[in-house]
Amino acid sequence: MLRGRELRPSPERPLIMGIVNASPESFSDGALVGGLDDQLERALAMRDEGADLIDVGGESGVSDRPPVDAAAEAGRVVPLVERLAAEGVVVSVDTWKPEVARAALDAGAALVNDVSGLRDPAVAEACAGVGAGLVVTHTRAAPKHKSFPAYRDVVGDVVGFLRERMDVARAHGVREDQLVLDPGPDLAKLPAETVAVVRSLPAVAELGRPLLLALSRKDFVGALTGRAPRERLAGTLAAIAAGLDGGGSILRVHDVAPVADFVAVRAALRGERDVPAELRLDPSLRRAV
Repeated sequence: MLRGRELRPSPERPLIMGIVNASPESFSDGALVGGLDDQLERALAMRDEGADLIDVGGESGVSDRPPVDAAAEAGRVVPLVERLAAEGVVVSVDTWKPEVARAALDAGAALVNDVSGLRDPAVAEACAGVGAGLVVTHTRAAPKHKSFPAYRDVVGDVVGFLRERMDVARAHGVREDQLVLDPGPDLAKLPAETVAVVRSLPAVAELGRPLLLALSRKDFVGALTGRAPRERLAGTLAAIAAGLDGGGSILRVHDVAPVADFVAVRAALRGERDVPAELRLDPSLRRAV
């Protein structure tokens, strides 16, 4: 439940969350951030391509750039959140700072995507106060820091950490139906550890809340394929396929249209989407122009 809006994601009908960065330091598309009008245009294009939510971020998680203070981060995201909310878009804000979360929620955001593992429970309190959704993410690294713990059982650590952080969120007023879980691909995890977690997603799904899969263009895909971030679409789609098979139901992606196409064809081939007998290809799409 996101501020009164009931979204029902599932592996059969996953929600697509388009990523719009307002952070010039972003690892993937920082050079394309542009101004507010550019960001709004990009977000609305994603909506038209099939995005159910737009995730707005004002600070990249890259560890080789200095932190952005809360006021500057809010200055990046709040105007865009306001414009998108006025357009009827369901908006998520990617932040771990309570001040930014509150400002974005006041501007109309419906979800806070906290990739810090709820390091500051005041974020949960901000969500609880307005009935907004909260993404609880697995990570053992502090924000803007890169570290790789020596896990004895990375899957067990993900499950145990998320269970404990869910308890913290509930203790600060967040209802069960406001919670979304993210197993944290690449966050304090080496590529082999991320692969192990994606292979074992059913164990995370047993926690009983929707799973957000932030797999798009991630380092583990680059390590497996030898591709730079903007060349990782094929690898991202393969990861999404495995993630959906494992119980994922919200896809956080940079490339909305190709992911929407993938989801549509996958659902038809699995018998989860009706294919009318009269379906035909539009003749204008028969040949390249």
